[in-house]
Amino acid sequence: MLTSSVVEAFGEVWLFTIERKDWQSKGGTHASIIGPLPLQPATSYTAEYLRSVFTPGMKAPLHIHSGPEAFYAVSGDTCLETPDGMRLGRGPGNTLLIPGGPPMSLMAIGKEPRRGFALILHDAAKPPTTLIHDWQPRGLCEGQLTQ
Repeated sequence: MLTSSVVEAFGEVWLFTIERKDWQSKGGTHASIIGPLPLQPATSYTAEYLRSVFTPGMKAPLHIHSGPEAFYAVSGDTCLETPDGMRLGRGPGNTLLIPGGPPMSLMAIGKEPRRGFALILHDAAKPPTTLIHDWQPRGLCEGQLTQ
């Protein structure tokens, strides 16, 4: 079973690994541990990795995920709003983790572009992301835009 992916992005080479917490690579510089990931039972899983660059104020379309999503920011600040409220990630190396299911609005905040990665680990029989139109955020992230 494949548990790692190597990606070249943002001028560096990155190793993304889904492993137990005490696992260590034999080389490189450790960046972050994000997890544990709250998984729902499935016959098999698929990992979808995303690289993104958001300028301050830029938002992702409203969506849901069929499995947990883990974020890692190389630079910039993140605001994530769900029906349960708002979560912030500030500065290089900030991380966020959200279980699959709730609708979300993701926005870059602060003064510099948010460059980062996301992992969606989902049931292979389901789509990782579904765009939605039946939920509207309360605008909590807009109040964080310049802070």
